Amino acid sequence: MSLRLPFFVLALALTLGGCDRTTGKDAQQHGDLGAEKSDLGGSKVGEVDLSQAGTKLPDLSFTDPDGNMLHFASLKGRPVLLNLWATWCAPCVIEMPTLDGLAQEMGSDLRVITVSQDMRGAELVESFFAKHRYQNLEPWLDQTGSLDRALDNGGVLPLTILFDANGKELLRVKGGYHWDSEDAIALVSEALVEAQSEE
Repeated sequence: MSLRLPFFVLALALTLGGCDRTTGKDAQQHGDLGAEKSDLGGSKVGEVDLSQAGTKLPDLSFTDPDGNMLHFASLKGRPVLLNLWATWCAPCVIEMPTLDGLAQEMGSDLRVITVSQDMRGAELVESFFAKHRYQNLEPWLDQTGSLDRALDNGGVLPLTILFDANGKELLRVKGGYHWDSEDAIALVSEALVEAQSEE
């Protein structure tokens, strides 16, 4: 019985916050976005961070489970919401349907790209997407964690970053978020409108 308790406590801790591959007291930076959205299926809601606004989308390439290539350099011309996640990250899994809902709501105005950080890549991601039948998400793979390093994220998942049509960061959220909520849709839409007016 005593061997099971630590595992249960660990599982509960991962569920209550973002998933973190690193250690250290500053590794997870979560905050509340309002009392009405204080949790996401038991997980804390991530905090909107504008501190890295203006940062360029890294020039990296990834494959999907079928071996198709995605070059980030080719994404310019359309806003992108980039999500780093993993199948072992409870908050990531919980927020995935909300990302699908946001992609549905925004349509051609926003491309939602999910990049898995699972080291076993296609083996896990393909079956995960098949099971959940997401209609609007793209399952890209980053088995080496190169995107996490390029974004200077420190291993905290989920991480979601909004880029404008020129590939410049507008905002990021570390931790889960209700992406299909009215507030989230307004947040994304307003950020994109403001970015467009500044061009």
